[in-house]
Amino acid sequence: MSAAAFPPKKDVAADVASEQQVHRIRITLTSRNVKNIEKVCADLKKGALDKKLHVSGPVRLPTKRLRITTRKAPSGEGTNTWDRFEMRIHKRLIDLHAPSEVVKQITSISIEPGVEVDVTINDR
Repeated sequence: MSAAAFPPKKDVAADVASEQQVHRIRITLTSRNVKNIEKVCADLKKGALDKKLHVSGPVRLPTKRLRITTRKAPSGEGTNTWDRFEMRIHKRLIDLHAPSEVVKQITSISIEPGVEVDVTINDR
């Protein structure tokens, strides 16, 4: 048998090391303002696509509506009039497949006021 009949061996250790560096990363964005959260989502996705990463999202989760109904009159006398207050909380998910160093570069963008960012790293 000649050595040319067999393909060259791959460096298995290098493949395992490169696989360990790539993580599944979930970025959760929460805000009360839709325009701000959509702008941050667009900036994150654009930055990830510029780095040629696998991106899925933004996934728009159902809006939470926090409601409070209270009487207008402080003493309880008079006409029964009510105030209805509502705060809406919007949530978006973005999933990335990237090394953690690249995610630090992507998330270093300017984040709009009122937008909370939560980054979770899952290993494969």
